[in-house]
Amino acid sequence: MGGTAAANYPADADTAIVGRLKPRPVCATPLHEVIDPSPNLPLSRTVALVGLMGAGKTAIGKRLAARLGLPFVDADDEIERAAGCTVSEFFERYGETEFRAGERRVIARLLEGTPHILSTGGGAYMDPDTRALLKAQAITVWLRAELDVLFDRVKKRAHRPLLRAGDPRDILARLMAQRYPIYAEADLVVDSTAQPTEITTDQVIEALQRHLASHPAGATA
Repeated sequence: MGGTAAANYPADADTAIVGRLKPRPVCATPLHEVIDPSPNLPLSRTVALVGLMGAGKTAIGKRLAARLGLPFVDADDEIERAAGCTVSEFFERYGETEFRAGERRVIARLLEGTPHILSTGGGAYMDPDTRALLKAQAITVWLRAELDVLFDRVKKRAHRPLLRAGDPRDILARLMAQRYPIYAEADLVVDSTAQPTEITTDQVIEALQRHLASHPAGATA
């Protein structure tokens, strides 16, 4: 990419995967938010959540990790830790092409670790090489959301670099048209609606249970 500096990612893989979430004591949690334990799933590979910004990958991913007793990892957080700057700053300094290259390297490293719940950036699955990595080494779950749901979730957030180039709703609609056919290649599709997050988490677990029943070794379709 002409006219942009090359990003300097550390060569060593010393970024640790986020540890297990410690659930809040039940006495400190509203009754309707109490997380019921789920049966252990025989996961032999990471579960990677894909989808647009606002689809709920972080909120559902954290809850899913707690339910399954697995670590939760946000790929954007790992990229920021590796690059030493925020995703927005990275876009401004180096551009999207360099960001995707760094994102690919970070995700490849994360997939080499033990199974965990991985939240990926909205554009990660669009990169052919990153998509191939995820297909080969993870169970991918597309959290599919309608435009109204996405817009309601992101309209008050100013840290989304791709939403700064125009009307956020129009940009989201354009991204949906571009990306949804690719997201549809994921192993599993779960609708992320305006319903409570714990219900969507239940639906992800049910989808994983069905998938593993037909793929006992945790392999993708």
